[in-house]
Amino acid sequence: MPQRKVTIERVATFSDGVFAVIITIMVLDLKLPEHPTFAALLPLWPTALSYLVSYQFIAIVWMNHHHLLRFTDDPTPRLLWINFVHLFMVSLVPFATAWVASTRLAAVPVFLYAAVFVLVELAYFQFEHHALSQAVAEEISHRTRRLAKVRSFLAMGLFLIAMLVSLKLPFLAFGLVCCAVLLYLRPEPLGAREKRLEG
Repeated sequence: MPQRKVTIERVATFSDGVFAVIITIMVLDLKLPEHPTFAALLPLWPTALSYLVSYQFIAIVWMNHHHLLRFTDDPTPRLLWINFVHLFMVSLVPFATAWVASTRLAAVPVFLYAAVFVLVELAYFQFEHHALSQAVAEEISHRTRRLAKVRSFLAMGLFLIAMLVSLKLPFLAFGLVCCAVLLYLRPEPLGAREKRLEG
């Protein structure tokens, strides 16, 4: 039988499935209030907050993942392995989220939470670099590539600072994680000049 080449559509479909499973796992970790009252909802604020941040983070990761895959038509073995590592790091988010929620943003769980974001950022940086290296200059400018790199380093710095301060100031560390996540709300960095692609 002829060997079938892996297409970028298969990579995207597989990745979409993994993201969907990760979000489903987070939803299953949500606990119901013990009593049917509004007051019973109040103690669940750490769960709601950590779930909201993590859900937004995964949504942003998926958007950026989808955006970067548009720049490559040839999923090389290196890209496939980078993608697997990236998805693995993202799959750790539900565990860290559940621990932060159950401990009401305690220091060590927030440290782990920030550490998971550091790992995801490291993997994403490799994924972004490899995908953009396959894009031609007409698709994405040198300015956009440079801004993407600056944004990645800035986000990494915020995640690392969050790790460092989490053991003393876990609420501040959690806030820094939220700020870093917001840097990726748009797939293109602010100030980027990029030609829009079809699809």
